[in-house]
Amino acid sequence: MAERPPTQTATSYAQWVRRSIMRNQNAHNLLVSLFESSVPEPTQLLRDVILEGFSDGVTSRYTSTFVNGNPYLVAALARDYGVSEAQVLTTTGATGALSLIYRALLKPGDRILIENPSFDLFANLAQAAGNGVDRFERSAPDYAVDPDAIEAAIGPATRLVVLSNLHNPSGMMLDDATFQALGAIAERRGVIFVFDEVYGAYAGSAARPGASRDLSPHFLSVSSLTKIYGLSTLRCGWIVGDEALVAPIRDLAGEVEFAISTLAHSIAALVVELPQRFRDNTFSVLARARPIIESYHEQWLAQGLVEGDLPEYGCIAFPRLVGVGDTLHFSNWLSDRCGVVVAPGDYFGAPGHVRLGFAMEPSQLEHGLRALTDSLLTYRETNRLTQV
Repeated sequence: MAERPPTQTATSYAQWVRRSIMRNQNAHNLLVSLFESSVPEPTQLLRDVILEGFSDGVTSRYTSTFVNGNPYLVAALARDYGVSEAQVLTTTGATGALSLIYRALLKPGDRILIENPSFDLFANLAQAAGNGVDRFERSAPDYAVDPDAIEAAIGPATRLVVLSNLHNPSGMMLDDATFQALGAIAERRGVIFVFDEVYGAYAGSAARPGASRDLSPHFLSVSSLTKIYGLSTLRCGWIVGDEALVAPIRDLAGEVEFAISTLAHSIAALVVELPQRFRDNTFSVLARARPIIESYHEQWLAQGLVEGDLPEYGCIAFPRLVGVGDTLHFSNWLSDRCGVVVAPGDYFGAPGHVRLGFAMEPSQLEHGLRALTDSLLTYRETNRLTQV
C-alpha cells in the first residue's frame, strides 16, 4: 500500500478539501466524496447548451460583461427576482460577490456578525480585509435563528450580519416569521443583512430570496449557479438588493473587477433564460438520492450513531456523530480506511458534527454511506476498547 502523507491541520475548509483529495489520489484509493455540496456537474447538458449557442455561429448572448455585466443574464435574473435590472449585479461566483460586498460596504473598524455554525469563508474574507468578526449561534437540531439573540449581539461597530438560507452546513431553512423579525431589526438598527442563498433554490418558492421580500432596503441576496445546478465551472454569481445599496458595490466592481468571463456568463445567460432541463436534472438526482440518505439516517438514529434531523430540502445534512468528539481525526481515519471523505464540523465551527453531501449517483452514495456506517461502529468500538 502506498504511504500516506502525514496529517496536517488545514487552516481553511478549502485547503482541507484539496488535501483530502490529494491524500486519496496519492494512495490510489477509491474516493467517495460525501463532502460534495452540490449535484454533480451536468456535463452533457452543458455541452448541449454550448452547441445550441455556438454551433451555427455565435449566440447573441455572447456580449461584453465589462460595463454592467451580461445584459441578458441581468435581465433574466431581474425577472426571476421580481426586481429592476438596476438591483442586480453579476459577479465572479458567490465568493466574488461576498468579497465585493465586504470591500464596498465596510471601512476599517467595522465588524461583521456571522452565524455559527457557518461556512468558514464568511469569516475568512472579512478577516482578510481587516474587519473583525462576531458570532451568533444557530443551535441544533433545527438551526433556527433567534432574532433577539442577533439583535443583542449587534454592537456599535456592527455593519453587516451574514447568514445563509438554506443554512450551510445544516441545510435548514429560515421561516417567514424570522425574515419579518430580521427586517424589523435591519430598520431599527440600520445594519445590512447579507443572505447567502446559494442553496435556496433547492426549496423553490418556500425559500423566497430575502431581497425580493420587500421587508427592508437593508437586505442583500447572494447566489450563484454552482450549488443548484452544479455549474461551478461558469463562475457565475450575483448580488440582488435595493438599488441604493447595490450602487456602491457596483462602483467598486467597476474599479477592480476585470475577471468576469464573457464566454462563461454568455453560457450562464443561456442557462438562466431556459433553466428547466437543469432543474429537472438536479431534482432527478435528488429524487434518487434522498430515499437512500433517509434510510441510512433512520438506521443511524436507531443505532445511536448520530443525533440531528435531516433537512426538508437541499443536498446536505449536518449530523452529530455520537461518541466521536474529534471529527477531524475521524474524517482523516475514514478517508485512509476506505476512501470515503466527509467534511468535519471543525471547519464550520461545530466539532463533533460532519457535513454530508448526498446528491450523487445511487450506487456511489450507497457505497459511501455503507462504509461510513461500518466505520462509525468500528471507530467507536476501537475507542471504547482503548479507554477500558
